[in-house]
Amino acid sequence: VRKLKFHEQKLLKQVDFLNWEHELRVLRRYRLQRREDYTRCNQLNRAVRDLRDPFRMRTSAALPDKLCALGLVPTRGSLEPCDFVRASSFCRRRLPTLLLKLRMAQHLQAAVAFVEQGHIRVGPDVVTDPAFLVTRSMEDFVTWIDSSKIKRHVLKYNEEHDDFDLPLSTAVSYRWEN
Repeated sequence: VRKLKFHEQKLLKQVDFLNWEHELRVLRRYRLQRREDYTRCNQLNRAVRDLRDPFRMRTSAALPDKLCALGLVPTRGSLEPCDFVRASSFCRRRLPTLLLKLRMAQHLQAAVAFVEQGHIRVGPDVVTDPAFLVTRSMEDFVTWIDSSKIKRHVLKYNEEHDDFDLPLSTAVSYRWEN
């Protein structure tokens, strides 16, 4: 067997041949554009699962509460559900995935485009990063921005459009003359 060249060794260090199929499946399913987002979710996943006994005893009350607030586990009761937190659990809490769940987009590709183009806000802040994690408390505040043409189109389709709610840039301005 020949010795590997430098770039081949570097590639071999970066690729995990045991989990690459699962990784590709998650990248495709949740439309993760950067592999770093998946590795970050995986690191968080390992940090949750690999808590050891002394530290686990001290934080046993805080960890389930935080994971439940993030929406990764259904209940706050015990540490058992923490073992089932996976990288895909974090991916399900990303903003584009929640747009699908809230039926604000028909498919994930459109949801990612809406976020990147600045059509979505969470609370008062416009979010343009598709990797934004939405907690359960913030989930109720995911809306369209006021000047979004998509919002206007949805309101017209549902026959809920009101000319009074138009932003100033599209409203007709009148000048009073004496």
